[in-house]
Amino acid sequence: MTTDRLDLHAALQDPPVRDALGGRPIDLADLDVIRLILRGNSVIDWHRAHFPDRAAVDRFFSLHLVDMADPEDVRRVRYVHRQAVNYLHEHLGLSFPDDLAHPVDVRDVFVAASWTGGFRRKQILACVILKLMHVIHHMEAAELRFQTPLSEADVLDLAERRIRLAAERMRESGFPLVAFYGSRKTRNSVITKLLAKKENTAVTIFDKLRFRIVTRERAHVVPALAWLTRHVFPFNFVIPGQSHNSLLHLGALLAEPPFAGLREGLQSLTDDDVELPPEDNPFSGGSYRMINFIVDFPVRVDHLVPMRHGALLGRTVLALVEFQVVDAATAEANEQGENAHDLYKERQRAIVERRLKRGRRRAGPGA
Repeated sequence: MTTDRLDLHAALQDPPVRDALGGRPIDLADLDVIRLILRGNSVIDWHRAHFPDRAAVDRFFSLHLVDMADPEDVRRVRYVHRQAVNYLHEHLGLSFPDDLAHPVDVRDVFVAASWTGGFRRKQILACVILKLMHVIHHMEAAELRFQTPLSEADVLDLAERRIRLAAERMRESGFPLVAFYGSRKTRNSVITKLLAKKENTAVTIFDKLRFRIVTRERAHVVPALAWLTRHVFPFNFVIPGQSHNSLLHLGALLAEPPFAGLREGLQSLTDDDVELPPEDNPFSGGSYRMINFIVDFPVRVDHLVPMRHGALLGRTVLALVEFQVVDAATAEANEQGENAHDLYKERQRAIVERRLKRGRRRAGPGA
């Protein structure tokens, strides 16, 4: 993995980048989320949220397609909150202050979970509630998907349409992009991938819908990740354990001037997790570099099918979307030599053919 120094300070001061980010610099909240993406961690392991006020909560809800000006969405949020508190009380024996258990506005629980003052018991309890709300909302969105008479292609169409609109906004904002485009995996590609993986039919295919973002310079990759999590998808729906990073070295990133002072405030940072070793892909070349991660992307479906469940299951279902982020020079290098796409496909086909004809053999003694 490269450890080239990135001039992030200059990149973040670049007017197109600064303007695209709304003049709001990358802060501790962004850095926690970027680290979550690069490492494939889970928000369940976080100990603090980053919502300074209700407006910040509203921005986060908007990525979930939840509008707190809509009475039905407010009812849904209150229902999820009540389910979380009931579970914690009944199954874990936790008790909560009245303003957390019965808040006038559930958004205030998000703000309380973000408090950074002295005695933190209330902040920790608020954070516990948010974790349960995350799990319950995600679980029920998945349940709604099973009960909704829409094909996978329909759901992916909805997700693709929203992300393409976001890509247009990112371009129009002036962000230094070379490309932001999507693609669908064909039926034959899905079959080949299932055959190539040892889990075959039991495996989940995460990349049926894929978007690639190519930035002008490598220093633009970090602000691109910040833009995506501010405007495209909710960070808490990045799927843990499905992030692969062979492009950025986290330790070097945290030493950069914009971020060095934020390091101590990161969620559960330890000295042994700043290195991000790339995961081997038997099909890719050894010098292939990329950041890719999977998101459960929310899409509203109440305009297409009748919603019988109301607040019980909400009005959004989830579509698996892969995002790839890379800079232009690395993208070009990824198409050269052993990394060329045709060679990737040849290696994949060879593994599939060998497996179909001979099975997956274990190496014996002395092999």
